[in-house]
Amino acid sequence: MEYNTARNHLIMREYGRNIQRMIEYILTLKDREHRQQQVMAVIELMGTLQPHLRNVEDFRHKLWDHLFLVSGFKLDVDSPYPIPTKETLRSKPERLPYPKKYPRNRHFGKNLEMVMDKAIKEENPEKKEAFTQVVGNYMKLAYSNWHKESVHDDAIKTELAIISKGALQYQPGAGSSVVNVAPGPSYNLAGSDQQQFRVSGGGSGSAKRKSYQQNKFKSNNAGKSNKHNKYKNRNK
Repeated sequence: MEYNTARNHLIMREYGRNIQRMIEYILTLKDREHRQQQVMAVIELMGTLQPHLRNVEDFRHKLWDHLFLVSGFKLDVDSPYPIPTKETLRSKPERLPYPKKYPRNRHFGKNLEMVMDKAIKEENPEKKEAFTQVVGNYMKLAYSNWHKESVHDDAIKTELAIISKGALQYQPGAGSSVVNVAPGPSYNLAGSDQQQFRVSGGGSGSAKRKSYQQNKFKSNNAGKSNKHNKYKNRNK
């Protein structure tokens, strides 16, 4: 009996030991043409064992790279792709530079400092005022997320003035706008419903609408009760 401890190292477990034995046998062949035919058969078998590689772009290129990897880069055959070497296949990519940012106020972040610098350099007074309001509102949001509590506008105004060294002055409530709702259309209704139901922009519109809905609900229920009474009398 042959144990795994007595066998050689399995290079790629995805293909199993039989594929590795086939490649080791191909290395012993001296006829180059015969060796090329055997390699093509092994490539087809490797593609059958790994069907998920068919969805990968240039999957046959990957199969050929795996073939040379299992053979220890000793296989001398013709490949449709550049033959890899141990240095090129196992070379590590260059280390990507990681951006190092050290914000002065960590609870506000580095992006806020960039926006503040841009607002300070802005020459147009209207754009600068808009930048300041955006910065102040974002500071309120960041402060609430960091401390899990609300903050007063005066505290944001004071802190923004300190951070910007007096270049930006936050005006609480300057960025808010009041939306005026135009009076809505009126509907032609008969009787007292015409006076009760009229959509308007004031606060009385909702009360009138609610009163109309209540009256309409009562009238619908009254009609249903009369209908049931009608069938009840017929049964008698």
